[in-house]
Amino acid sequence: MRRLFLLLALFARLSSGESLPNILWLTAEDHGPHMGCYGDDFATTPNVDALAARGMLFKTCWSNAPVCAAARTTLIAGIYGPSSGGQHMRSMVPMPEGKKMYPQFLREAGYYCTNCSKEDYNLVKPEGVWDESSPRAHWKNRGDGQPFFAIFNFTASHESKIRKRPHTAIHDPAKVRVPRHHPDTPEVRQDWAQYYDIVSEVDALAGARLAEVERAGLTDDTIIFYYADHGSGMPRHKRWPANSGLAVPMVVYFPPKWQHLAPKEYAPGVKSDRLVSFVDLAPTLLSMVGIQPPDWMQGHAFAGSFQTEPPAFLHGFRGRMDERIDCVRSVTDGRYVYLRNYMPHLSQGQHVNYQFETPTTRVWRALFDEGTLSSEQAAFWETPKAPEELYDLQADPDEVVNLASSPEHAAALQRLRAEQRRHALEVRDVGLLAEGEMHRRSAGRSPYDMARAPGEYPLERVLETAEMASEMKAEANSELLTRLKDSDPAIRYWAAMGFRMRDAAAVAEAHSALMAALKDEQAEVRIAAAWALALHGAEADRPAALETLLAAADWSQSTVFSAIAALNAIDDLGEKAAPILDQVKQLPTKGPSPDGRYNGYVGNLIRYLSGEVP
Repeated sequence: MRRLFLLLALFARLSSGESLPNILWLTAEDHGPHMGCYGDDFATTPNVDALAARGMLFKTCWSNAPVCAAARTTLIAGIYGPSSGGQHMRSMVPMPEGKKMYPQFLREAGYYCTNCSKEDYNLVKPEGVWDESSPRAHWKNRGDGQPFFAIFNFTASHESKIRKRPHTAIHDPAKVRVPRHHPDTPEVRQDWAQYYDIVSEVDALAGARLAEVERAGLTDDTIIFYYADHGSGMPRHKRWPANSGLAVPMVVYFPPKWQHLAPKEYAPGVKSDRLVSFVDLAPTLLSMVGIQPPDWMQGHAFAGSFQTEPPAFLHGFRGRMDERIDCVRSVTDGRYVYLRNYMPHLSQGQHVNYQFETPTTRVWRALFDEGTLSSEQAAFWETPKAPEELYDLQADPDEVVNLASSPEHAAALQRLRAEQRRHALEVRDVGLLAEGEMHRRSAGRSPYDMARAPGEYPLERVLETAEMASEMKAEANSELLTRLKDSDPAIRYWAAMGFRMRDAAAVAEAHSALMAALKDEQAEVRIAAAWALALHGAEADRPAALETLLAAADWSQSTVFSAIAALNAIDDLGEKAAPILDQVKQLPTKGPSPDGRYNGYVGNLIRYLSGEVP
């Protein structure tokens, strides 16, 4: 019946003389704007360069998240990951009530929609999103006269291909420009050169798809996009929400027949200053096919009949990365990049098992342990990281000089800080909840809907407490102590985390309240309090704190979210966790969870703590 409805809609549109453009998306994994058309002379990307020459590119495009699943989640719904609850890598939450993924809109407009072939959403996919989503999906299978929307995703540039050996070198490692945050070693140079090689591979794959459209005689009827899903697969690029991890190429081509739908500044060879990001793609697609984007979409249409004025800022985010918890938000105005670290006690370079398979990561860490890195290179591993970071992309494209304390940049800091806070409140950022608390609060519905139910999510107070905790100012200790006894567990959680971020004197001041919090009804509060006491408390307090963490880490007795959080805390304790390490090694690596996407992370942490992985 649905298929009949779509065909009738298409017939009605064609009968009225209306037509629709074909839309082709060529997408690649794990590469930034390291392409000739973006001014990178070392890159070899003739096909995308040629597409940009006859089309246009956006100089500043952010993927919103520096990792695939969270970025694609933002893209498919037109809703930021921290707004939908899909900010973690990887995770699964319900689709917000009454909302659709963008292919559903396109199919209702008569499009044949195919995805070849990666999905990787952190949102439960509704029925009827794609006509076909598989390695065989292709626009050729559409009905006669039917317009198509087709994605071809190229995995040849994925992070895993950087470290694949043996490899036949094309780009010379000796000619690589090593960014200032990376050490200049043979391993790093080889990884960077191999990265450029695999970017050339996906450029060739894109060229083959473009040639296929040309042979079919469809170039004049097909709007083409090329972009990557986040920054390069190198460490401190992928997974980190600075410009290095979020900046991607975005090249678009509108044939003459369809240039009335193009961005207003469109002309062959133009390099647009408009700020764009993945959250803009869903409303842009709808605008291109004549559908006014719904108000709930959080991006800005940059093409089509419903183009908006460009946004003044782009936003990024980092949540849990595989087995490692974190909470970072970022914003740029195109020149400055601001990062707000809500968990500054955790380093940028937390041990994500998958990331440590790359040679650069291992040699970089070894040099840090030896104490031979420059301050710019060591910052990736050091703790605490600054609560706030500010970088000037014009003067410092590698983002190594933090200007957050610079008096000359105080106005820029204040402006971007205010924007980050405004945005968190506007999108109802549920990522400020501990992951287990987010799921518990949202039981039976989506986090997005929970956050908008009256009285259920005191975001302003949660945000204020997270800021107070992570700024680590001693004058806030008394207020955090008060909030440690708050009626809302999210407030208590951030208050307890605030004492973990501080020192022994602060924990001594809050001793009684933290000991009481070891019995809190919510696991995340118990874990945070135990973490603070085990790290900064008196030796006499440590057995009770460690016992609390061990119980929470036991997947058979807790949730997968509690186990992940507790094991992260145990790892952070170092030698202070020694009395329970033998028991940790015996903990179960399997257990119940809401979705299979969570299931490998507890095992990764236990194997790491057991010394089974480097």
